Amino acid sequence: MFEYILRLLILLPLVGGMAWGSLWLWKKVQMGTLQLPGQNAKRARAIEMIDVMPLGPGTKLTVVEFAGQRILLSVSRGTVTRLADNSQGDFHVD
Repeated sequence: MFEYILRLLILLPLVGGMAWGSLWLWKKVQMGTLQLPGQNAKRARAIEMIDVMPLGPGTKLTVVEFAGQRILLSVSRGTVTRLADNSQGDFHVD
């Protein structure tokens, strides 16, 4: 019985740490913020997220910049809809 408890005390934190570490690594890779050795600068991205405003569960408004234009998007679980862009004076972002 003592051996079982000793194994549990050693393996439970080990497995928990491995699960936490793999989730942390997966998040970094998905976001593109993981910097590997030999990468000295971030690459330039064609699209940049300027601002995000959550509206409810699974729905948000976001402003992205693409090719010098700022675009207002409505993002939900299944769709992305362009609401406005600043090329026609629809909105102004400070």
